[in-house]
Amino acid sequence: MVYRKEIQMFGLLFFFLFLVLRLGTDGIQGLSDDNYGSSTCNFPAVFNFGDSNSDTGGISAAFYPIGVPNGETFFGKPSGRACDGRLIVDFMAEELGITYLRAYLDSLGLSSFKTGANFATGGSSIRQPGFSPFHLDVQISQFRQFKARVIDIANSTQGKSDLPKPEDFSKALYTLDIGQNDLSYTLQTTSETETRAAIPIILDLFSTALQQLYNEGARVFWVHNTGPIGCLPSFSKNYTPGDLDKNGCVVRLNEIAQEFNRQLKSKLTQLKANLTGVAFAYVDAYTAKYNLINSAESQGFVDPLDFCCCNRKIVGTPYYGPCAHPEKHISWDATHYSEAANRWVVNYILNDSMADPPIAIYQACHA
Repeated sequence: MVYRKEIQMFGLLFFFLFLVLRLGTDGIQGLSDDNYGSSTCNFPAVFNFGDSNSDTGGISAAFYPIGVPNGETFFGKPSGRACDGRLIVDFMAEELGITYLRAYLDSLGLSSFKTGANFATGGSSIRQPGFSPFHLDVQISQFRQFKARVIDIANSTQGKSDLPKPEDFSKALYTLDIGQNDLSYTLQTTSETETRAAIPIILDLFSTALQQLYNEGARVFWVHNTGPIGCLPSFSKNYTPGDLDKNGCVVRLNEIAQEFNRQLKSKLTQLKANLTGVAFAYVDAYTAKYNLINSAESQGFVDPLDFCCCNRKIVGTPYYGPCAHPEKHISWDATHYSEAANRWVVNYILNDSMADPPIAIYQACHA
């Protein structure tokens, strides 16, 4: 019996040594978190970069206010969002337990910058030219200025309660949802062939932007791919039935978006291999959005091409007000999603079902 126990002890010791050699001490530590299943990152701040899909007031502060009926469903008034209510980034903030992100450009915002800032602006793209002057490189420059000012204030005084702490920048979550306008602008100004050819150039610029954020201390990234642009009513109305799938989406345009996403995922894989201590979560927003469009009726929505605001056609007559039931529409204004659609998509992309690696947003530091 003693001999048998010695064999068992030796076997356990050998197994432990194997784990140490195979996984390292970090890997052994990871096992105690049930493969990160219960480990929460507790991000002190979130910094977001993107376009109108996540703009919470930037373009309104910079140029022109986004007017009524935007914001009517949740905020009861315009809130700088191209939506009847909350955007995906707002639901992300709720999930992480922080305040809604204040637009960096909004000097009179009601919320503070303590838990982050939003550099996204409507119409923005990765590459210039585009629909907006606030392309991604400008947003990165604004972030650098913001970070420098925060550190300067913290060093020269006792700091301000409405700003992040300097150490929060390296512990924060960096979220990006941009690229749709790169495809849209190139499609409108060139051809489908030239748009496909531009994808590697666009993503090289995107890669450079991520490396710039990394150099500023960013370590955890939550990156959304681009959605099914061929399903936007603003695009699909310009094509014939032979160009559309069963849901009324332009097949060729969705194929371009899918190619963009394949190359985006490959680019993130390369970056992860080359950057030390970085965590990337690639979030398949495309599939989540298309699944919603594909199951619109069963999910309680009307025809996904029937948008709610603001140049709707009712019996051939232009109608400039909102529809009676925004919560039944996937598309708010033919280009942007309604709050109801955003909420539906969020239920997929914030847990681990649409992220690669499969991880929830509050665990993204373990990606």
